[in-house]
Amino acid sequence: MRYRVRTPDGELDYPDLLALEQAYVQGLVEPQDEVREEGSALWRKADSLPVLVRARRAAPKPWARSQALTIGVVVLLSAVALELMRRGAGMMPVLAIALIVAAVLTRVTLKAFRRPPPSP
Repeated sequence: MRYRVRTPDGELDYPDLLALEQAYVQGLVEPQDEVREEGSALWRKADSLPVLVRARRAAPKPWARSQALTIGVVVLLSAVALELMRRGAGMMPVLAIALIVAAVLTRVTLKAFRRPPPSP
């Protein structure tokens, strides 16, 4: 079943619901855009279609991967600091790494705190 989307810039056609869903998740179709199913005369707002709303809610968030990578780097730096301590390399490199780790973890915590809660 084909779908037609009406935006302020014009109209677009999508061959099926899956293509429309992908465009919605990618932000090509906005929630306020109007959608009409082939053969129907009724235009509906995109955010009134439950399939599209669920798709956007379930889409992976780009920050999730970057947060995991950041935590991985922090763990690696912490392991390096512990190894330097074990080898007796002196306190200056260990303190420098500890300050970097503290700054990065503070940034991660603030980003997590500012992130809006997931909608139900």
